[in-house]
Amino acid sequence: MAHIDPWSSVEIEDYEHIFSEFGMEKIPDAWRKKLGHHLFRRGIVVAHRDFGKILQRMEAKKPFINMTGIATSGRLHLGHKVDIDLFLFFKSKGAKNYFAVSDIDAYVSRPRIETMADAKKIAAGNLAHLLAFGLEKEDIYLQSNKEPRYYEFAFEISKKITESTYRAIYGHTDLGKISAVLLQIADILHPQLKEYGGKMPSVTGIGLEQDPHAKITRDVAKRLPYSIETPSFIYFRHQSGLQQGKKMSSSEPDTAIFLDDSADDIKRKVNRAFSGGRDTLEEHRKLGGNPDVDKTFEILKFHHPDDALVKSVYNDYKSGRMLTGELKAICRDFLTETLSKHQESVEKKRKVAEQIVLG
Repeated sequence: MAHIDPWSSVEIEDYEHIFSEFGMEKIPDAWRKKLGHHLFRRGIVVAHRDFGKILQRMEAKKPFINMTGIATSGRLHLGHKVDIDLFLFFKSKGAKNYFAVSDIDAYVSRPRIETMADAKKIAAGNLAHLLAFGLEKEDIYLQSNKEPRYYEFAFEISKKITESTYRAIYGHTDLGKISAVLLQIADILHPQLKEYGGKMPSVTGIGLEQDPHAKITRDVAKRLPYSIETPSFIYFRHQSGLQQGKKMSSSEPDTAIFLDDSADDIKRKVNRAFSGGRDTLEEHRKLGGNPDVDKTFEILKFHHPDDALVKSVYNDYKSGRMLTGELKAICRDFLTETLSKHQESVEKKRKVAEQIVLG
């Protein structure tokens, strides 16, 4: 049986194979137009499990649960921002919001996080970024600061998963990662316990390679002795790394543009990013570049707010009217300005974040 490894830093390239083998449904074009957000318009959100009932709630202006999280395994990068953008979109649609800052998850599943104190220190830094993006304190919780009922629920979940089921989904029985999975299931399902608000449709946005977590969570939801709606999931393409074959990863600094990168870091990384340009100027002018493999263009596609600019850059680069150096300059300027403003906001939120995490 094939497996997707949710902890791998290897980029998924064959999406059609993933859709057919793992049973996700593609996002219909009608939904893209209806939802409007650039992640839908530009084909970055690619698939779902049972998202139709969330869309119905949104159209009827009824509440739904909006839940996601980030493991505090290191500095945040542009790949994380996709998850944050999607969460903020659902928040704007009247959702009940639960954003997990997953410090225990990071500690138990990432060997390089040596102590819980280290995980909490990273969590404080991550939280400052979340607040700077516009999340509110009420939207966010720290795994290690949750009330006892949450941990009881995680242990209840452990009795609903057999070793054979876990191994069939993940292909291993690593104890740290098993612990992380139990917490992730608790994160997604606990908002529906009566102590937190009761049964309600919920949606969690995840990268495609995180589907094993979605499958096991949906299975467990049906086995628990509570009235729980099977959670919905919506899947986005993971922004790939700056070099071929890698996704952006906190553990591999040269693959990523980090949210706290300096202007010099941005310049160096963008200049070295894999290009879709031709080998010579003459070839490029004649045959055009390939924006579909160009990592610099991908950054604009995932993050630039201006549809017209993104479309213009795509067409000009593909036709050969725009050179690789010009494309990289547009990306450098955009990132430098955007992240500089963001970093100013982060500094204003840092003390609040540290107070929440460290007390």
